[in-house]
Amino acid sequence: MTPQLICVVGPTATGKTALGVWLAERYDGEVVSCDSMQLYRGMDIGTAKPTPEETHGVPHHMIDVAEPWEDFSAERYRREASACVDDILRRGRRPIVVGGTGLYLDALLRSEGYPIRATGWRQKLQAQFDAEGIAPLWAELEVVDPETARRLSPNDIKRVIRALEVWHETGRTLTDHNAATRSLPPRYTAVKLALSYADRADLYRRIDTRVDEMARQGLADEVERLLRAGVPEGCTAMQAIGYKELIPAVRGEANLSAALEQVKLRSRQYAKRQLTWFRRFGDIHWYFHAHEPNLADLRRVTAEKLAEVGIQ
Repeated sequence: MTPQLICVVGPTATGKTALGVWLAERYDGEVVSCDSMQLYRGMDIGTAKPTPEETHGVPHHMIDVAEPWEDFSAERYRREASACVDDILRRGRRPIVVGGTGLYLDALLRSEGYPIRATGWRQKLQAQFDAEGIAPLWAELEVVDPETARRLSPNDIKRVIRALEVWHETGRTLTDHNAATRSLPPRYTAVKLALSYADRADLYRRIDTRVDEMARQGLADEVERLLRAGVPEGCTAMQAIGYKELIPAVRGEANLSAALEQVKLRSRQYAKRQLTWFRRFGDIHWYFHAHEPNLADLRRVTAEKLAEVGIQ
């Protein structure tokens, strides 16, 4: 039988962490984070990394597994997270996958990754971008993989480079690889539980409140510590929402209050993209909070839904 996972997904600031911990406690599980930024060490406040108090002692995997200057890909996540999931299953416990990075969830659930040989094409493409900008890379992508080019923005430099890397390393386009993996049976089956708010304004209000709390907790100090530690401001980790916007402010080149407003805006925009991503799934079970979350009702509805699929 294909192993079954419980996945808690949805946009930021919707209570995924708390539900994931409760599920792990109720169903003898362990949490596997599916957040592309919580995996970096030293990036705690801006990624809303769960605290020891919030985890209730439940083991959490795929958190603090990389240095901020490392390049972490969806394929690397697939390999490392699937190893965590398989270990949890071998020990007779249930994996609870929690997070809002849809690309990483897709990577975890599919059967196989991209057969990249890592012969240096990523470095070559990055060097070309540094020297010439995005225009020649984008022009090449439009020729070799026009479907991927239609899906991406020229400003999405990391994914443009990734698509060209797949082409140069394998001789096949990213579009071809995606079509091939969709035709394979998934590595795991998943009960997907998604959280959001019935009123989009309530979601955005919660996001703004979370950013204000991050500021009070010392987000600017966290960004400054990372820069002082030598983390390059152009690396993937420092492009995360909450970090990129605050770099000019902590250097005294911009107003901190204005930077925090930009964090709120970018976070709301990201939440909208997350909603779009997860709505692609036809087998996802949505729970929409009212004006304020009702945790007792959320737990009741979740337990009923899991019972329907045989999870007691």
